Amino acid sequence: MKVFISADIEGINGVTHWDETIKNKPDFKEFAHQMTLEVNAACKGAINAGAKEIWIKDAHDSGRNIDHNLLPQNTKLIRGWSGDLFSMVQELDQSFHALLFIGYHSGGGSNLNPLSHTMNTKIDYIKLNNEYFTEFLLHSYIAAYLEVPIVFLSGDQGLCEYVQHINQSIVTVAVKQGVGNSTINIHPKLAQELIETGVEKALRGNVKQCKLSLPGNFLLEIRYKEHTDAFAKSKYSGAKLIESKKIQYESQDYMEILQAIKFLA
Repeated sequence: MKVFISADIEGINGVTHWDETIKNKPDFKEFAHQMTLEVNAACKGAINAGAKEIWIKDAHDSGRNIDHNLLPQNTKLIRGWSGDLFSMVQELDQSFHALLFIGYHSGGGSNLNPLSHTMNTKIDYIKLNNEYFTEFLLHSYIAAYLEVPIVFLSGDQGLCEYVQHINQSIVTVAVKQGVGNSTINIHPKLAQELIETGVEKALRGNVKQCKLSLPGNFLLEIRYKEHTDAFAKSKYSGAKLIESKKIQYESQDYMEILQAIKFLA
């Protein structure tokens, strides 16, 4: 079994403030360590379920947060950014048995995590087909394009509920709940235990039920925090400025949507 893990930090247990997510800030090291431990827990669960090969994309900020020395030896860690359209699931392909998300967070436009955002903090929100778009769904649709099942996610409670609404077969573990500018967190070690057992359960289950289907058409809407950004981005081929801070782009090809997001977000 070959498994892919995409890991972010804003949905990691305890992470509450932007300073805890930025590499040169004093608080960062503690939470990068917790990120590593939660990824390691996912690796343990995958190995318990029979995974022989595990690829991990360090998908937060610089892509240089996870300590590979603390992970099992059958892991490959993707650090940094190649510029690939697949972004937070760079190197994902049809050879993978399943995709897992660790440390993911609620999207821009929601109030479910103090650090809610989608791809870029200069953006108020991204919508796809009139629904708020999360980094989870953006990258899950890449998996759907490749016909790779999405079997597990850990992160904030709001995102876990969002994922369950999309597909109840995906196993989720909420390690914290966002309340205004605060978070309510379970114990860090309990978070690791729940992730390990949750991943094992997910991979031992009927993973085919976890496949998502792509919509037939994609209407992308992005609202920027600054009207000047919206005006500049509206010059992208096919994009339309529909309000002072809002643009739209439409396509039937999800790869075109990914390319648009790369340049517009």
